[in-house]
Amino acid sequence: QVQLVESGGGLVQPGGSLRLSCAASGSIGINPMGWYRQVPGKPRGLVARIANDGTTMYADSVKGRFTVSRDNVKNTVFLQMNSLKPEDTAVYYCQLRKILGGTEYWGQGTQVTVSS
Repeated sequence: QVQLVESGGGLVQPGGSLRLSCAASGSIGINPMGWYRQVPGKPRGLVARIANDGTTMYADSVKGRFTVSRDNVKNTVFLQMNSLKPEDTAVYYCQLRKILGGTEYWGQGTQVTVSS
């Protein structure tokens, strides 16, 4: 069992930056990690994903503005968000998906609000 705890959300003005962190209670190992976001009334959508070898992928809407990274020693994943826009407002969730078996683990989410 892995527990994920997100932090770093908050209120920021358009054009500002935030850095989200996701700390795992156990080893994240070789498993891919992802960041998702959700707004009320819409399904949760992928923001960014990072594999154990550092390979990354991003949603088109955040390419060039967001950067995902991981620290396998500290079992933590980060999401650096720059040039934030009001449409980035959402609850952001961290996900770990086990390579073996496909079990998914989710954090409780952290609210990001982009508003002037």
